[in-house]
Amino acid sequence: MRSLRKAAEARGHTFWATGPDNAGTYTSQPHETEFFSDGGSYDSYYGRFFLGWYSQVLVDHADRVLSLAKLAFEGSQIAAKISGVHWWYKTASHAAELTAGFYNPCNRDGYAAIAAVLKKHGVALNFTCVELRTLDHNMDYPDAMADPEGLVWQVVNAAWDAGILVASENALPCYDRDGYNKILENAKPLDDPDGRHLIAFTYLRLSPTLLERQNFLEFERFVKQMHGEAVLDILV
Repeated sequence: MRSLRKAAEARGHTFWATGPDNAGTYTSQPHETEFFSDGGSYDSYYGRFFLGWYSQVLVDHADRVLSLAKLAFEGSQIAAKISGVHWWYKTASHAAELTAGFYNPCNRDGYAAIAAVLKKHGVALNFTCVELRTLDHNMDYPDAMADPEGLVWQVVNAAWDAGILVASENALPCYDRDGYNKILENAKPLDDPDGRHLIAFTYLRLSPTLLERQNFLEFERFVKQMHGEAVLDILV
């Protein structure tokens, strides 16, 4: 790519103007590759150069799109949705995030730059997977090394530290009290010294399953709690 070639020339290493050739295939696991494995070349001089370029291209793209969006939707509150790529979060490289353009290995905050560009344009951040619990994922998908709770905490706090508004939504169908309670924890963190909270939550989604009696009663209870109403803590 022309952009990558120019970046490599600017660094004085024209042979860096190519993607990694040791990153495996679509179905490879991080430890099976030289690039994404612990201590792999993702953290080499070339790896840091390439991943920095790759993530910056996406941030620059967001900057351009949001500039146009502000003109097109002048006077409206805009929110940018950020994907919740939580698998491989418990590895050093955070391989899934790296391939998605989030330069967020264990030794670098990959979401601060994203929050900064949203702050520049007065745009809120909309994040997902606020109903997920890491323990459940580890039980169901132990090989995925996922940590949705850790990722939510990092992204939401990166946004709040940048001084931007945060909204959220659930990633998977949610009908049970445990999932709703996790959403409530993330929506209004009890231990946040600044009293920060989500500005909005989108429930996904209306379905025949949601309208089943017990599921709808749980949903009704959840909505009341989101609005600060006291509810009886009894099973239905």
